[in-house]
Amino acid sequence: MNAEPDPVRPPEPAWVPHVMWWHVYPLGFVGADVRPGTPVEDRPVEHRLDRITPWLDHVVDLGLNGLLLGPVFASSTHGYDTVDHFRIDPRLGDDEDFDRLVRAAHERGVRVLLDGVFNHVGREHPAFRAVEQDGPDATSADLFAVDWSGWAPGQPVPVRDFEGHDILVALDHDGTAAEDLVVAVMTHWLERGIDGWRLDAAYAVPPGFWARVLPRVRERFPDAWFSGEVIHGDAAAIVRASTMDSTTQYELWQGIWHGIADRNLFELAHAVERHDELLGAQVPTTFVGNHDVTRIASAVGERFAGHAGAVLFTLAGTPIVYAGDEYGWAGVKEEREGGDDAVRPAFPEVPPAPTDLTHAYEALVALRRRHPWLHRAHTDVVHLTNTAIVLRTATVDAAVVTALNLADDPVELPTAGATRVEAGGGDLRDDTLRLPAGGWAVLTA
Repeated sequence: MNAEPDPVRPPEPAWVPHVMWWHVYPLGFVGADVRPGTPVEDRPVEHRLDRITPWLDHVVDLGLNGLLLGPVFASSTHGYDTVDHFRIDPRLGDDEDFDRLVRAAHERGVRVLLDGVFNHVGREHPAFRAVEQDGPDATSADLFAVDWSGWAPGQPVPVRDFEGHDILVALDHDGTAAEDLVVAVMTHWLERGIDGWRLDAAYAVPPGFWARVLPRVRERFPDAWFSGEVIHGDAAAIVRASTMDSTTQYELWQGIWHGIADRNLFELAHAVERHDELLGAQVPTTFVGNHDVTRIASAVGERFAGHAGAVLFTLAGTPIVYAGDEYGWAGVKEEREGGDDAVRPAFPEVPPAPTDLTHAYEALVALRRRHPWLHRAHTDVVHLTNTAIVLRTATVDAAVVTALNLADDPVELPTAGATRVEAGGGDLRDDTLRLPAGGWAVLTA
């Protein structure tokens, strides 16, 4: 018997090859309490979203033109335990605050992406509270992944959770109730002016669910973009079966920071080659930091944060900068309660003065802005040792060359035909690039 054909996936929106995102975790950014003792319904509205607005000019100064907001909907704690998808979290503000932020972003040419948590909701969600009270007779019972066999009134609801987190109860992605809810949520906020969705924990949701949801949303918003969080699994197959535009490139992220931190650039080279293979199915969403991982400056050392940025902006993909990484801010994720706090800090009221790393990011973003073809271009590994690598990303008539030196001594590397240093620093002599100890450079032909 022949397998079912993959659903039709439209081309990504025309604006996507030109967007680069600045990723904010809002609850941390504005200094909200992520472990409050007060029930959601009893919390006063605190108008804090405006604290992001003074940073929008910094986003533009970097050359970026997208604002990826982590969870903004009402939740019990960290934002990923949603209790109302249609309400702004009172710790952040209200609808007017949100509309004002979106308007301020769009006035600057900055698109807005929201974080959609659609695999699960918080245990305090009213729909699940109704199920706890009324069991399978609750009007919202079809929304959740519950096995009612053997259940008796008075017993805990045997709902599936998310990866062992008891406070996160899984939706039933096989039925229509969750499908209708997600379509309603997505279209509601797209109507309010956002440009697309990051699909949280998309790897935990059957691809067929997205294949039913996304076409319904695209019928009304054909220009919306959908990037799914895929930490593991066959990303190419997930994209084809789900109709998502893109998936997060965790394998490349790991190859970048491990390759640099361990002084083993063979690992980076392998990740680059694997990344190249994905381009037949999608343009991945690329990053070197986010709200769930140790900051890149802590992972590789501040001295080498620029090296990671150079790779990010010169490989194919839709790049995301985790807010603060452009300053080289530190933060180590720990596996404990509160272990994310260090990588999700409160931000100052206004951006601090730019650093050398900030200026390096500006140069790299400007380079990519001048060469939008990098969005989908293939990369070759031209030179490779444990501590030195030369990457050439090219089309038939243009090329960008990225060279890294992790050693404590200068190194001479091939230029792969490049003739001009665009970012970083190095000396060009004929067909040779001399990089200083711990140096990097990006060149063009």
